[in-house]
Amino acid sequence: MDRVDSKIKFVGLHAHSVAGSIFDAVGYPQDHMEFAYANGCDALALTDHGNMNGLAYQVLHAKKMQEAGKEFKPVFGCEAYFTPSIAEWHDAYNQAMEDKKKARAIKKDAQSGATVEDEGDSKKIQGILKRRRHLVLLAQNQTGLNNLFKLVSESYQPENFYRYPRIDYALLEKYNEGIIASSACLGGVYAGNYWENRDEGPDEILDAMRTTTQKMQSIFGDRWYGELQWNNIPEQHELNQYIIQMHHEFGIELISTADSHYYNPEVWKDRELYKRLGWLGRGKPDYLSDELPVSVEDVGYELYPKNGDEMWEAYKRYSKASGIEYDDNVVRDSITRTHQIAHERIETFLPDNEVRLPSFVVPEGSTAGQTLAALCVEGARTLGLAEDPTYADRLKYEVGIIESRGFSKYFLTMKAIADMAVERQLVGPGRGSAAGSLVSYVLGITQVDPIKYGLQFERFLTKGGSGYPDIDYDVSDPMLLKEFLIDEWGDDTVVPITNWNTLQLRSLIKDISKFYGIEFTEVNNVTSKMVYEATPLAKKAHGITAGVYAPTFEELMMYSETLQKFLEKYPHIKTHVEKLYGQTRSASRHAGGVVVGERLNEWMPLINSGGVRQTPWSEGQNVRHLEPMGFIKFDILGLASLRMVEGAVERILKRHHNIENPTFEQVRAFYDEHLHPDKIDLDNEEVWKNVFHAGKWAGIFQFTEAGAQSFCKNAKPDNITDLASITSIYRPGPLSAGVDKMFIGAKQAPDEVEYLNETTREVTEETYGFLIFQEQIAMLAHKLGKDLSLDEGNKLRKLLTKKGTGAAAAEKDKIFDKFHKGCLEKGIASHEARELWNKFEYFSGYGFNKSHAVSYCILSFQCAWLLNYYPAEWLAAFLDKEPETRKERAISTAKSMGYAVEPLNVNTSGVAWEISEDNKTLIQPLTSIKGLGAVAIQQIIDHRPFNTIEEFLFHDKVKYSKLNKKALDALCRAQALTDLVDDRFSGLKHFWSACVVDRPRKLKNLEENIVTYAGEGDFSEEEKLEYLVNLTGVFPINSVINDHVRSKLDELYIPPISEYDPELGVTWFIPRECKLKKSKNGKNFYVVKVIDDNNETNTIRCWGVDPNRDVVHINRPYMARLNYDPNWGFSTFSVRKMFKLLA
Repeated sequence: MDRVDSKIKFVGLHAHSVAGSIFDAVGYPQDHMEFAYANGCDALALTDHGNMNGLAYQVLHAKKMQEAGKEFKPVFGCEAYFTPSIAEWHDAYNQAMEDKKKARAIKKDAQSGATVEDEGDSKKIQGILKRRRHLVLLAQNQTGLNNLFKLVSESYQPENFYRYPRIDYALLEKYNEGIIASSACLGGVYAGNYWENRDEGPDEILDAMRTTTQKMQSIFGDRWYGELQWNNIPEQHELNQYIIQMHHEFGIELISTADSHYYNPEVWKDRELYKRLGWLGRGKPDYLSDELPVSVEDVGYELYPKNGDEMWEAYKRYSKASGIEYDDNVVRDSITRTHQIAHERIETFLPDNEVRLPSFVVPEGSTAGQTLAALCVEGARTLGLAEDPTYADRLKYEVGIIESRGFSKYFLTMKAIADMAVERQLVGPGRGSAAGSLVSYVLGITQVDPIKYGLQFERFLTKGGSGYPDIDYDVSDPMLLKEFLIDEWGDDTVVPITNWNTLQLRSLIKDISKFYGIEFTEVNNVTSKMVYEATPLAKKAHGITAGVYAPTFEELMMYSETLQKFLEKYPHIKTHVEKLYGQTRSASRHAGGVVVGERLNEWMPLINSGGVRQTPWSEGQNVRHLEPMGFIKFDILGLASLRMVEGAVERILKRHHNIENPTFEQVRAFYDEHLHPDKIDLDNEEVWKNVFHAGKWAGIFQFTEAGAQSFCKNAKPDNITDLASITSIYRPGPLSAGVDKMFIGAKQAPDEVEYLNETTREVTEETYGFLIFQEQIAMLAHKLGKDLSLDEGNKLRKLLTKKGTGAAAAEKDKIFDKFHKGCLEKGIASHEARELWNKFEYFSGYGFNKSHAVSYCILSFQCAWLLNYYPAEWLAAFLDKEPETRKERAISTAKSMGYAVEPLNVNTSGVAWEISEDNKTLIQPLTSIKGLGAVAIQQIIDHRPFNTIEEFLFHDKVKYSKLNKKALDALCRAQALTDLVDDRFSGLKHFWSACVVDRPRKLKNLEENIVTYAGEGDFSEEEKLEYLVNLTGVFPINSVINDHVRSKLDELYIPPISEYDPELGVTWFIPRECKLKKSKNGKNFYVVKVIDDNNETNTIRCWGVDPNRDVVHINRPYMARLNYDPNWGFSTFSVRKMFKLLA
């Protein structure tokens, strides 16, 4: 639209966005800024509730607007939560916490992270615990912004936080320089004086406001403003009159604000809905009606970024409706004063984005570059590489690039993190392109020698690139390491990164439909079908034929016919969905990311989530807000395989080295001697044959999927590059192109592979002529082209994936000319050069990072080495770390390798999976029982063995306050006490009733209970099975399906339902639940939930059943012929004909 020309100058100095005012405002800062600009304004403040989470959006979009020639000034601010004295508030808080009942309520009521504003709560008299008033704060300059950051960071500290972050007069006195403040809205500081003294009369209100004014003026001087707002709320006009009185009495200047909460006037209704969605499941506050207002006049205010003319019109309209007369000149001045403040009192500036990595990583008297160079030389000497010219030259080259790019301090910080990590837990060999750096290797950040494996530094870092490096760092326990770093360096130095979760299509449709009262079955029909419908069409549009694909919001809207029909039927839902999709829903923590820097609380407004300080801004696939603001993300990620390696080594040390309680130093010593990439024999034929060729996959990293296992077994890798090729090919793109089959063929007949020339042989022979690694494209371009650097070769890798005719295409053409000239000079025909370039383009979409692939495959080999040489220890560690959803499958794997699995036993089970003395049995741990705490387990382990139930129930050293009735119940029903059931008991149920349910306190009571409950007998097999599943999370498939049945299924090639083959149509499963339901036509059908030995749950719909004749036995194995539809799942039209009971 054409830009509006407003006659009255105005700048919105009080505005909210969804980035920081969750479930209160709609639209991100850029939406508000663009509308304000189009609406005739040349600046806009952002003042979200209690935080500055939207500031990064604001800054980055201001730069975009400037680049587009739009003169628009961002003003940085916050609507803080204020209480006069935190000390007094804290006294009341501590006093309340002394009352156990109140303390429980307070803890339950506490929240952090994504604070949701309770609009009604702030517009009334508040008890001291919940008391908070709004206060608008605006940064005049960088000093003011730093002070504002400090205020926000302080407000989220535990001593200042309960439900909402708080600041008080004391903090304002300390950090007010460079800050303008105003009295905010009907929830503001003056409004607090109004609400709390309203019943006492005008004199008491004015006295309270005078006290507030004097205090604020003593802190801010002429930087304190009274804030007027214009709406049809009677109390607002009363408040306005009192504020104008302060203007007359104390000379404070006035401003009018729009207090905008949505980015254009059309989305007011979406904001009203969004507010209500925020309270779903949490008890909607009284001020929100069950239905949406019919018109914006029913709401009482319009909260979009108005221009000066609209502010004047709102004043005239609402003041007339209120019946209160104002001085037009006073009001007009309050509107135009906002423009004067924005442009004369507030500097035009963007936040200082200098990178502030910690200075303690550089010794005093040295520079970062000098320190890095010295540490690299020292590391090379330690590894025995310093005298090798190949390594010396590469090291010099890398250090030169790192220093020229200004990244020396980054590498020193990463080394400091790595040094902390390796002293406490196992770390991965390497991850991502950083493994291609020799500097990373000699500093101990990675463990893979890049020269030995032909890994390129240029894939990681180039001379002319932009942005900081990204070193992902794998450890066995990232949370523990991050906590240690915070403890060691401080929570102002190490700060976890926040993830902002957004409203997604499925949940939005469900929530909005629920609000409008649409039948759940109709809604569920849409949400269950839309992904199935859209996925194949979206994949086809992208040319993807294999692998998992998640369609985007746009693709779901475009390709799901069911969704389209639903939204055509309910157009108002479509409108809401389009406006609210992607709005902020909640805060969580990034899986591994932390920011490391100096005095971060002064350079960003830190928030708190779950009791942990976090960044207000995020960094990920969808947003990049940290690095542009000067903060560098360090990814510390967890790998379960590393925990498994630790667990296996601990068991090896216990069982083979007679070390009772191995320390981590001893674990690391074993790793360094036997498993470190520099020590382990990666050409060990025994490991390759016994694991990768034989197809033994128990816990082997990267080979948990059947497809990857089958591909690897058929390809028969003999070295790490083979294995890296296999893992690189096993992805949707290469699989859909059939590269896996071609690779196996080429590997089986390497002499038949044809190469264009010696250079292509040199580069691609290790992958049998295929361009599998991205680095191969870069290297071929470099070696065959004329004056074509490796940096350009790596740039080409990215350019080839881009379509179109812009700058990228021109740059690609320039590189092609160099490539073509070089090929001609080397005797390659023009058409052959073009053919090779076409191969580059074809494989560029499939190519994988060799540095990452090699590093991860070394970890795969380490797992295989442990499985081969220490199978019992590896399997115990594997069972220990596998999640519940895959535990039964892991147990089946262990059994298939010849190991017995001992059930839970109070006398033999420990805190982890253990191995019997004969090395043939794996013993299930007590920790696998739900409801059995660590203290109860410790009591058992400390005082066993127990030979009789009397010894277990009446042991003079056992503390039964810790081994209580709840623990006894869990132990008994999980069948861990079965060895104590003697012939006095008629069964486990008799034992349970006599020893647990009616817990005997004395031996005499036990004897009486044995007689009293003698008729109880045993639990049924179904009950025993249910207890085991519910208490351990593991379905004991092997106790339900015997060896004879399993061998028969294998013989007939009948797959479990989770591996259903539509061409075969026959599968096996075990029903876990069978519910009788009625269709819309009133016909009976079953919904049967089933499980198989992959521990995966599926649902089968059995149509047209007769409950008297069609019986489905729970927990019994079945074979069945089923139909499968991607929309409806599994089904059958005849239980009697299609279901066959196997045992």
